[in-house]
Amino acid sequence: MLKGVPSRYGVQTDLAVEARELIVHKEGPPEIPGVEVETVKTEVSFITRINITTDDGARIMEKMPGRYSTLEVPGMRERDRDVQEKISQDLAGELGKFIKDIGPEALVLVVGLGNWNATPDALGPKVAGNLMVTRHLYEMTPPEVRGGLRPVAALSPGVLGLTGIETGEIIRALVAQIEPNMVICVDALASRSVKRLCTTIQIADTGINPGSGVGNRRLAINQETLGCPVLAVGVPTVIHASTIVSDAMELVQDPTRAQGPAIADELPKKTEFNIDPQAITKGRISPEPQQDNRQLVHSMLEPYMGNMIVTPKEIDVLIDDVAEIVAGGLNSALHPSLDLDRVFDYLQG
Repeated sequence: MLKGVPSRYGVQTDLAVEARELIVHKEGPPEIPGVEVETVKTEVSFITRINITTDDGARIMEKMPGRYSTLEVPGMRERDRDVQEKISQDLAGELGKFIKDIGPEALVLVVGLGNWNATPDALGPKVAGNLMVTRHLYEMTPPEVRGGLRPVAALSPGVLGLTGIETGEIIRALVAQIEPNMVICVDALASRSVKRLCTTIQIADTGINPGSGVGNRRLAINQETLGCPVLAVGVPTVIHASTIVSDAMELVQDPTRAQGPAIADELPKKTEFNIDPQAITKGRISPEPQQDNRQLVHSMLEPYMGNMIVTPKEIDVLIDDVAEIVAGGLNSALHPSLDLDRVFDYLQG
């Protein structure tokens, strides 16, 4: 039985779709036990819905049992408002499948996780700042003039280094005070593919461990710790340097053995690699990349860069655009009576 496949190949990713891709690509099963997959294509998005239904499936995928919806949208980097609105509409549609059971007037708390002083980690606070918060107005407004809005509260709790308080502790205390029907956490994620940085949105009903993508795991934020349903909405903004180096070394040896089909598919068709055959025998390039290359990369990077992560050079612009898209999707899903034009007018007002 397969077990812990991503770790076996040294892959670090927060995306369920990437974990599944790796398993299928490396191990070759047409189906993973306990994992159901559905794909949908829209005008701008390719949506993959993964449902992990068993403990065996969770162990193989190294993900918690639950539902994961992933929107892959290369157009997120195009800075086209029409495209952004369509992405937000697709996101709102997927979010609607997760929040449909809590009722149209249920209180939702949206938490923007991350450090607003670090641009790649500022997605959560920026999204929280663009949300239409209505809890303070909802309680004072007669039902006939609420216009289909639901009560929404938002919080950006910062990180442990800024507050001295665990993020999970802050959220847990607030949940006990205002008793929301659902908590939605927005956070930056880590990917294993450069092409998915700031072009992919993942929704999961399994909660989240803040900082897990960069090896800084904190108190879990999930239904077990908070006592109410928890959704996690994330966008990958960083990739581990060791992943890039490992992929490059595998591609030098054999493009067909890259860790995931996406990497090999992105190569130019006429790419050629000129390698000295003696380099392999002398140990400078490992003939068995799955294990030896990972150890070599680790030994090379650890003394100088540790667990170094990489982010796109235009991350400042990308974060603002992605935050607006995610906030638009959340506003539309939480307040379905509003059309997207009004939502984006609010975001840009």
